[in-house]
Amino acid sequence: MNIVFLSQHKGQVGNLRLTRNKLILIAISTLLIPASLIYTGFHYGRTIQLENDPVSTALRAELSEQKNEVEHALDEADRHLNALSQQLGKMQARVIRLDALGRRLTKVAKLDKGEFDFDVAPALGGPASSLELESVKVPDFIQQLEELSRQLDDRGEQLGVLESLMMNRKLQQAVRPSGRPITKGWTSSYYGMRNDPFTGKREHHKGVDFAGKEGSAVVSVASGVITWASDRSGYGNLVEVSHGNGYKTRYGHNKTILVKVGDKVNKGDKLALMGSTGRSTGPHVHFEVLRNGRHVNPNKYVSAR
Repeated sequence: MNIVFLSQHKGQVGNLRLTRNKLILIAISTLLIPASLIYTGFHYGRTIQLENDPVSTALRAELSEQKNEVEHALDEADRHLNALSQQLGKMQARVIRLDALGRRLTKVAKLDKGEFDFDVAPALGGPASSLELESVKVPDFIQQLEELSRQLDDRGEQLGVLESLMMNRKLQQAVRPSGRPITKGWTSSYYGMRNDPFTGKREHHKGVDFAGKEGSAVVSVASGVITWASDRSGYGNLVEVSHGNGYKTRYGHNKTILVKVGDKVNKGDKLALMGSTGRSTGPHVHFEVLRNGRHVNPNKYVSAR
């Protein structure tokens, strides 16, 4: 199709040639532009209508409220999680302390390690419950953790007191005289009235005599500190040990003294070698126990082993 047009400028004639494809494109454009304008106007009007619609407004308000509730729930969850983490850290520290304390108590009490093994969780069990249990809520769970934390603190204090008592008892046992002052030998004379082996007269014997082979070991019957380690009249070579709590023990007539004043000794440590120095008729150790400066019968301490 040709379109001829006359220009007013200098009276020129123009010619526009339209092909079939160009005509189709012009037709489609003519239809689409009004349709687009109609759709845009309808959509804009629909939007204005929805914004002014009460139901739509209420729905948007409900969605906004739900969004705020979700954000609040997330904030609460974060706070609870932080609180749980802090509480868990404190409880872990307390459990580590209790485990260490339990191991010490097991060792002090000389308990069977297989029976009280703090490196292994305690054995638990039982049939499953047939009841439908309700899930624990986070605030309730935190409250339970706080209660468990208080119980751990209480048990820790109790175990600490128990440890102190056991340590004191162990210390008292260590420093309280018990057992014989020799490793080999026999009792040759008891505490109390007897005939003096030199004069034949009746006199009070202040200790117990243990006879044995010359040069055999003389041992301490409790832990303590050496307060005398040399010759003393009548005793010959004498060793004296102070054990605290008012206790002292003496070991006389030794051949050789193996310790010196100020030495710390434990129960069973070798103090001297058996001999017959001083006022003695043969190899033996004269054993005395003093309580608060007074001689007491060593027999009950010897038999207390």
